[in-house]
Amino acid sequence: MKYPAEGGISFTEMFDLPVVVDLLTAARALGIGRTTAYQLVRDDEFPCPVLRVGGRYRVPTSGLMHVLGIEDGPVYSVDREPDANSSGTGF
Repeated sequence: MKYPAEGGISFTEMFDLPVVVDLLTAARALGIGRTTAYQLVRDDEFPCPVLRVGGRYRVPTSGLMHVLGIEDGPVYSVDREPDANSSGTGF
């Protein structure tokens, strides 16, 4: 099974990921195939931190997002306009 052929992960999907993801999900987000992902982990060259939990690899989503250049703060698909009734705090 080749994950990059299945497509990457969209920007919106990135924000729906749990705190940690499996290695293949991280590889898919990075456009890396399964074999290459495991080889990079074995060589300690995977582009973001990888945790070994039992016999499985887990990748913290925050590290993955950092490598992809995505800030983990709130992102809006449209510019927010200040509410006329608000005090200008944006809430």
